[in-house]
Amino acid sequence: MAVVKLTTDNFEQEVIQAQQPVLVDFYADWCGPCKMMAPIVEALSEELSDVKVCHINIDENIDIAQKYRVMSIPTFIAFKGGEESGRQIGAIPKTALVDLVK
Repeated sequence: MAVVKLTTDNFEQEVIQAQQPVLVDFYADWCGPCKMMAPIVEALSEELSDVKVCHINIDENIDIAQKYRVMSIPTFIAFKGGEESGRQIGAIPKTALVDLVK
């Protein structure tokens, strides 16, 4: 499954109302560590069939970034049942992202 691109308009439906666990990558196009993590996030979207993997550009969706108090990027937030269940900040190993959503 491809990475789902989130916006202010679809965040509620794609993340909060999702039946399965969701991993959200908060990123920006100008962010070096975000670019480093992009292939890992893409790979996880293919490997984790039971998890919805999404990303959201904080420059285009500042309201969502503020709501979830994203202070630095990349920030990865796991959601289960519409609630935040975990958070990691910065460039991290793939295994740490898997642990975050499992």
